[in-house]
Amino acid sequence: MQSVFLATNASTFVCKNHLHSLQTAFHQNKLLHLTRNSSFLAFHPLRFSIKHPESFKPKRQRFGPVCYSAPLAPRNLQWISTVSTAILMLARGTAVQKSFLVPLFALQAPTNIVSWIKGEYGAWTAFLALLVRLFFFIPGDLELPFLALLLAFVAPYQAMNLRTTQAGIIISLLIAGYLAFQHFSRAGSLRKAFDQGSIVATLAIVCITGVQCLLLI
Repeated sequence: MQSVFLATNASTFVCKNHLHSLQTAFHQNKLLHLTRNSSFLAFHPLRFSIKHPESFKPKRQRFGPVCYSAPLAPRNLQWISTVSTAILMLARGTAVQKSFLVPLFALQAPTNIVSWIKGEYGAWTAFLALLVRLFFFIPGDLELPFLALLLAFVAPYQAMNLRTTQAGIIISLLIAGYLAFQHFSRAGSLRKAFDQGSIVATLAIVCITGVQCLLLI
């Protein structure tokens, strides 16, 4: 009886050892599978820091050449010229012949303004301005913006297409140069041109002339 009991205990012990070895082998295979497929377990900071110390050094970001010419884009220069022309139309302290500003405005106006003038809203604006001009007196300086609007509205597309060509830029540069010559020669001296009463007109003429030079380059 005792021998049977000992044989039973031995077989039970062998079965438990065999089951334990199977569970251990299963857990090892599962851990090995996770280690191979998981980037988290595969990463060992000490291993990288010892073998590859340069891997933790901050890397400098390399950029290509950065272009800062966006403020000098032709569209922005056209806006600067248009605003300066409008200011010079209404400015005092200058003896230039302001009628030259009307074709200059038509040649340098941005595409957005020309599209608006030639559209429905521009037609109604020109129509109402013409009615006001017929029945009321408008001073010469205030009449120039209306004339510029009317010229841009009635100008054919062949003439308006000169705005984006080199010929149109040369014509605008000639007008701006003539206005600058008139302004500084009639001012008497460069110092008087920057007096308090003439500085606005002087800065407007300088901006107009400088824009034409930049567009020609």
